[in-house]
Amino acid sequence: MINFFKLVSLLEGISYILLLFIAVPIKYLQGNPEYVKMLGMPHGLLFVGYIVLAIMLKYELNWNGKTFGIVCLLSILPFGTFFVGRYLKQETV
Repeated sequence: MINFFKLVSLLEGISYILLLFIAVPIKYLQGNPEYVKMLGMPHGLLFVGYIVLAIMLKYELNWNGKTFGIVCLLSILPFGTFFVGRYLKQETV
């Protein structure tokens, strides 16, 4: 399940970057909200999936509060989810 979580974290990060740095500027600079509508729902679903998987892994892998908090914090930082795999690898060593 950890590999699936890493995949979801990568996809969530990509969708967040596209939404934040492409769709939102187009919406406000060109007045075209279509890209936000198109990317918003997939990003939202991936974000919810990321959090649900993080909660499941917290109990499955006995993460402490710090690890779980950092994994959740990385989900709201731009480019943060790209470092989840590396962080989890360091935590298990």
